[in-house]
Amino acid sequence: MKTVIMAGGFGTRLRPLTCNLPKPMVSIANKPMMEHIINLLKKNNLKDIVALLFFQGEEIKNYFGDGSKFGVKIEYVTSTEDYGTAGSVKNAEGQLYGGSVSGEKERVLVISGDVLTDIDLSKAIDFHVQNKASATLVLSRLENPLSYGVVITREDGRISRFLEKPTWGEVFSDTVNTGIYILEPEVLEKIPFKREFDFSKDLFPLMLKENEKLYGFISPDYWRDVGNLDEYSKAHQDILEGKVKIEIEGNLLKRKEAMIWVGKNVQVGQEVEFEGVAILGSNSDIGSRSKISNSVVGEGVHCGEGVNMNRSVVWKDSFIGNQATLMEAVVSFKTIIGEEATLLENSIVSDNCIIGSRAKISANVKIWPGKEVESGAILSTSLVWGEKWNRELFTDAKVSGLGNLELTPEFAVKLGAAFGAILGKGTTVVTSRDAGKTSRMTNRAVICGLLSSGVNVQDLRTLPIPVVRYELKSGREQGGIHVRSSPLDDKIIDIIFFDGNGQDLPTSKAKAVERFFFREDFRRASMEDVGQLDFPQRVIEYYRNDFLKGIDTEAIKKSEFKVVIDYSYGGASEIFPSILGALECDIISLNAYLDPKRLVRKEEEEIQALHRLSTIVKSLKADVGFLLDPGAEKISTVDEKGEFISADLLLLIVTSLFLSSNKAQKIAVPVVASIGVEKIASEYGVKVIRVRNDHLAMMDALSSLKVDFVGGTKGGFIFPGFQLGADAMFNVVKLLELMARANRKFGNLREELDRFYRITEEIPCDWSKKGQVMRELILYTEKFKRELIDGVRVLYDDSWILVVPDNRKANLHIYVEAMDKAIAEKLFKEYVKKIEEWQK
Repeated sequence: MKTVIMAGGFGTRLRPLTCNLPKPMVSIANKPMMEHIINLLKKNNLKDIVALLFFQGEEIKNYFGDGSKFGVKIEYVTSTEDYGTAGSVKNAEGQLYGGSVSGEKERVLVISGDVLTDIDLSKAIDFHVQNKASATLVLSRLENPLSYGVVITREDGRISRFLEKPTWGEVFSDTVNTGIYILEPEVLEKIPFKREFDFSKDLFPLMLKENEKLYGFISPDYWRDVGNLDEYSKAHQDILEGKVKIEIEGNLLKRKEAMIWVGKNVQVGQEVEFEGVAILGSNSDIGSRSKISNSVVGEGVHCGEGVNMNRSVVWKDSFIGNQATLMEAVVSFKTIIGEEATLLENSIVSDNCIIGSRAKISANVKIWPGKEVESGAILSTSLVWGEKWNRELFTDAKVSGLGNLELTPEFAVKLGAAFGAILGKGTTVVTSRDAGKTSRMTNRAVICGLLSSGVNVQDLRTLPIPVVRYELKSGREQGGIHVRSSPLDDKIIDIIFFDGNGQDLPTSKAKAVERFFFREDFRRASMEDVGQLDFPQRVIEYYRNDFLKGIDTEAIKKSEFKVVIDYSYGGASEIFPSILGALECDIISLNAYLDPKRLVRKEEEEIQALHRLSTIVKSLKADVGFLLDPGAEKISTVDEKGEFISADLLLLIVTSLFLSSNKAQKIAVPVVASIGVEKIASEYGVKVIRVRNDHLAMMDALSSLKVDFVGGTKGGFIFPGFQLGADAMFNVVKLLELMARANRKFGNLREELDRFYRITEEIPCDWSKKGQVMRELILYTEKFKRELIDGVRVLYDDSWILVVPDNRKANLHIYVEAMDKAIAEKLFKEYVKKIEEWQK
C-alpha cells in the first residue's frame, strides 16, 4: 500500500516562519513537521511514500533524500501548477502505480505533511477494509470546527453530509475532516488529469451524489492542523504536556519540578532552573542562573547567563544573549537575541535576524527574515491584536473592532492595502462613511492603504450604504468600503466591504484579503503608480433618477399619504427629502440632519424613539411612520394606529401586499422567517425558498435564484430592479406604493396576519461545546422533517424550532413558532433541556 504525503503548502498563515522554507519543514520539537508524519507512517508499516511538492520542494528533497535515513522509501512528484488536492494526487498516478510488480493498482493512503498527529492509521485501514469502502475519511472531533470540513456520519460510519469550512450556522457537528484519506484505485479514476480538482469541494460531494461507499473513521487520537502561528504555539504546548505521542530526540530526565528531554552534548550551567517540561536539542548550552519553563531549545542554540524563557520555541543555531527574556515567543534559526532583550507574548522573530541589546519586541509583533532591531529600540505596532485577529479577521463581509484601539489608523492602512492587493493596480474602489469623527479618520486611513497599492478611490464621503451599492452597480468600480460606528456599540467601528457588483464581499474574497493582511508582504505601488483620489459630484442625482424610475409615483401621488419619518441623524437625510418631494406626500421629518454624536442608539433609546414616532403618528393622524437606521438599510414601522409592527409581522404584511399586486413565481426569505410566509404564498401559488439568515444570502437569492422578492426579518427587503441589497429609502417608498395599489393600511393587515406565537432566546453554550451540541441535535432529529440551511430547523404541524450557533458569542440562538402558545412553550422547554444535557 502506497502513501501520498501532501507537501506542497505555501504556509502563508505561518509567515514569517515560512518565508524561507516550505511549511512541512517548519520545526516542531526540533524536527520538521513532515518528519513526524514519516515517523508515524513507519510506525504503521507504511514505508512506500510519494511526496507531492510544489513550493520550495528542493528543501524537502535535500533533507529527506530517498528516505533510507528515516527507514522508508520516498519518491517525489513536483507540480508546475496548482491542480488542487485531488488533482495533485492524480498527477502522481505514474509513481503510485507505475512500479507495481503485479500490474494491479493498490489502495492509497493520503496524508498532509504539515499536521501534528498520532492517529492510529492501522485501525483506520482496518475500518476501511471491513466496510469495503471506496473511500474512507479519517475524522476527528474539535471544539471549533469552523476552519475544517464538517462531516456527518451514520451509525455504521457511512458519510451522509459533508460541508467544507462552514459558518457557525452551518455547523451540524464537531466531527471534522483531518485530510487523511484511504482511497481505492477506482476513486482516483474519477479525478480528471491535469485539472484543478479538490477532495473536499469536488470529489467527495461527487461521491455522495453518486451514492458511493464513502465512510468516515472517527479517531479518538490527537490531531492538530498547524495552520497558523497560534496553532503552532499550541502544538508545542500539547507536546510538552504529553497530549500527543511523537518521537523526541534525547533522554528524558525527571526532576522534582520538571521533566527535561536532553539531546547529545548538551551543556547546562550552574543554578539553572527548569519548570514544567523542556526539550534541549543536541549541542545546545544553557548559561548559569537561567530559567527554562515549558520551552523548546533547538540544536546548537546558545543561551547566555540569566536567560528567562517561558513557553517559547527557539530553532537551531540561534543565540540568546545574557539576561534576555522570551515570553511565549518563537525565534527561528540563526537569529541573534542581544543581552537583556525582551520578546513579549506571541512575538515571532524569523531567521537570520539581529535583535540588539536591551531591545523590546512588543506582543504580537512579527519580524521578517534578515531584519535588524537596534540596541535599546522598542519595536511595536499600534495594532492591539486580540485573539480574534489571530483567529479570523472578517465576520461575514465586515471587520469590526474598538475604534482607535483595535481598529487603529495603522491597522486600517494595512487593511486597505490588502484589499487593494487582491483587486490589483489600476482598479477603482468607492468609499463612504458615517459622520462620526473616528469613522472619518478610519476611512481616510483605509483610503491611504488603497492608494498605496495603486488603486484609485472614489470617495462619497457621508453618503449611506445603499448609495455605495448603487454606485457599484454601474460597473465603474471593482469594490467598495463603508466605515461606520457599529449600531450595536458606539465604541466599535465597522469596516464593511462590497464586491464589484454591490453585493457583500463573498467569503472567498474576504479570506483572500485576510491572507494578504497577515502575510504583510503584498506589493506597494511605485510613486508614479500610486492611486488617484476623486470625489464624484453627481452620484446623488443619478441615484434619485433611477430610484424614481423603479416606483409607481402616480399611485403614491393619488393616495396623498401623510408619513412620519425618523432619519436617526444618518446619511439618508442628505438624499431622501428630495426624492420624497417628487411624490407629493405630506412628510413630517424627525432628526433629519447629521449628528456624529447620536448615530448609535442604545436599546432604551431605540424604544424611546419608536415611542415618540408612535405618539406623533397618532397625534397627526398619519397613515404610517418609519424609523430608518443610520446606515439606511433597515426600517422600523409604526402603523396608522401608532402601534409598532415587529420585523417578523412586517415581513408577513409586506409579503401579502406584494403578492396581491405583483405576479410572482418564487420568493425568498431567511430560515428564521414565520411559517405565515408559506401560508400567504400558497394562496397565490408562489414557491417560497428559505435561505441563510444573513444579507449576503438574501442578495444571492435575488441574483442567483432569480426570485421575484426577498423578504427580510430584520426590517430589510430587496425588491428587484433598482438595488441588489437592502435600501431603507427605497423600501419606504415601495411600501407606500404597495399600500396605494392595495388601498389598504398596515393596521388592518396586522389584525389578519398576527396569528403566530413566537419565542426567541439565547442559550449559553461554551465555544468548545457548540459542535458537540449540534452533532447531538443532528442525531436526535435524524428521523424528523428538518432543514439544514442555517442551523437545524425542525418542522412539526403548524410549528417549528430552529437552533443556530452564534458567530460571535458563546451562545446558541433558539427560535420557536407555533399557532398555539402552549405548543410553542412546550417545544422550547423540550429543546432547552436537551441542549443543557448535550453540553454535559
